Amino acid sequence: MKVCIYGLGAIGGLLAARLAARGEVQTSAVARGATLHTLQQQGLTLIEGPPEQSKEQRHRLHASDNPTDLGVQDVVILSVKATALPDVAKHIAPLLGPDTTLLSMMNGVPWWFFHGLPNAPEQIQLTSLDPDGRLVAALPCDRVVGTVTHLSAANLGPGMVRHVAGNRIIIGEPGGGTATPRAQAILQALQSAGFDVEPSEQIQKDIWYKLWGNMTVNPISGLTGATGDRILDDAYVRQFMSRCMHEAAEIGRRIGITIDQDPEDRHQVTRQLGAFRTSMLQDVQAGKAIELDALVGAVLDIARQVHVAAPNIETLMGLSRLHARTLGLYPA
Repeated sequence: MKVCIYGLGAIGGLLAARLAARGEVQTSAVARGATLHTLQQQGLTLIEGPPEQSKEQRHRLHASDNPTDLGVQDVVILSVKATALPDVAKHIAPLLGPDTTLLSMMNGVPWWFFHGLPNAPEQIQLTSLDPDGRLVAALPCDRVVGTVTHLSAANLGPGMVRHVAGNRIIIGEPGGGTATPRAQAILQALQSAGFDVEPSEQIQKDIWYKLWGNMTVNPISGLTGATGDRILDDAYVRQFMSRCMHEAAEIGRRIGITIDQDPEDRHQVTRQLGAFRTSMLQDVQAGKAIELDALVGAVLDIARQVHVAAPNIETLMGLSRLHARTLGLYPA
């Protein structure tokens, strides 16, 4: 199997290193700048285990900033930020053959979310994600297999990644299940690479449930600079998060995805993570564009089209967007 990782950040680097280590998968990556230089000169370094017992391994893989150099793949893993997808859409074509699968491994609502989703309203448009249809044209929905990741990794520098916590990947076809040959092949490859892989009956439900938990804490952390524990310790903030989550649960119900859990129960799950920095907080601190549309904007797209009032989510979006715009991290 030929697999290319498009987006060699923390999660992409973890995937690339583990797949390359198995030797059963011909692994390559699209990378740029200092990361590409390090990969070409030294390889990709993965650090696993607690600091006092960590193990460091270096892996060689074919990398280029030009997809044409890598050729047609069996699977392309999209592990980029949602903000980078328009650029991916411009350059990905040389990697795609008639049978290439796109493994979507990203935060928030993906561009393909309504493809195959049963009982969903017809013709919902995710204009905040794909206003002109270029993503759907370049990254066809029928090529996609979806995932939800419950793991974390840290990028320690060009070509160096540390596995921090978690090992679980949920995988599923947009139309439901994992019975297709392509889903089974990917599932087995990820299992062989050491991940705990869980088949999903309906991957969109798993995506929406994870979004329900992080669509508030991510932007609030980016806005305030606070870690997860401090956010949840503030009663006013936690109650605001719960109001947003009640709105999101109703939006989900209108598209056929029911969440039976109470927001307070979900907060307790988040609290177990301790003083963590969300991905959006890390992006703000690093001066990188934030994934606000995938986490919040797309939810409002859906809310308007299924006629659910979402004033709290609108407030979350407005404040977060204004803050990001003043920092130059969200387009004007």
